Amino acid sequence: MIALSILDLAPVPEGSDVSQSLANTIDLARHAERLGYGRYWLAEHHNMPGIASAATSVVIGAVAGATRSIRVGAGGVMLPNHAPLVIAEQFGTLAALYPGRIDLGLGRAPGTDQLTARALRRTLQGDVDAFPSDVRELMNWFAAATPGQRIIANPGEGQKVPIWILGSSTYGAQLAAHMGLPYAFASHFAPGEMMRAIDIYRQTFRPSEHLEKPYVMLGYNVFAAETDAAARLLFTSVQQAFVNLRTGTPGKLPPPVEGYYERLDGAARGMIDAALACSAVGSVETVRTTIKAFGERTGADELMVTSQIWDPAARIRSIELLAEAVGQKPLAA
Repeated sequence: MIALSILDLAPVPEGSDVSQSLANTIDLARHAERLGYGRYWLAEHHNMPGIASAATSVVIGAVAGATRSIRVGAGGVMLPNHAPLVIAEQFGTLAALYPGRIDLGLGRAPGTDQLTARALRRTLQGDVDAFPSDVRELMNWFAAATPGQRIIANPGEGQKVPIWILGSSTYGAQLAAHMGLPYAFASHFAPGEMMRAIDIYRQTFRPSEHLEKPYVMLGYNVFAAETDAAARLLFTSVQQAFVNLRTGTPGKLPPPVEGYYERLDGAARGMIDAALACSAVGSVETVRTTIKAFGERTGADELMVTSQIWDPAARIRSIELLAEAVGQKPLAA
């Protein structure tokens, strides 16, 4: 059985607010833990009214504090926005509070627009190109301090926080392979180079002290409901969100709309079909069949499942049905 984890984009549904969104996140995390999911990750996005996880490490701490055993982490922290020392201190603190449960996925995109990136007090000039050296610097802050070292990440120094490289192109695959780190590909919204990136990562992987052999995690959309029709209706929320984002009008997560996809023009349909190609939408049986085929095609070690569902209760039901579809056993109470 393929390992399953949850990527929560902390959606803010239309008609709701950030406080309720974060309460929904904590509720979903507790259900994910009960259902036997391995990880619960949150992502850094800025200046997006429909996403509540901009202060990613703060939300990770809240989720870890509300759960007992599930791994909690960042999928990911956008390292060009931050000094590596600051991230080492933040995640060193999380690791000290929740030993053995914290993951740190790193991305090289800013997770926002250029204007907001400047407001974050970082510049895109050179920072993205410095990503490999920033990753190495961050990993060095986690290493044991050397005699005479004048600056120490405290907390952070000596903490064994697993580092992942995230990506939506072959760049991250090459870097993860070169550094001997696990690799997570953002196929849930940018699947175009997925198979090529996987091949490059596996073929060029160098074993390291962190990882002996390649480990591939793939982002994957799941919208599960009692019937295929009900799941397709839930799916229209993320379809609307993508169209809004690509047309420059991002907002809160819209409620489902009957017949939305069918009313779109060909260009919009093509955009949605390309962006959301890695999706399982349907009943338990449909989801089971779709995921099985995806796993066989990619050989993924783990799927990081995301479900941008407007109704929080339907989102919980979706991950319950997914667990049923793959035969995942809930944890004992």
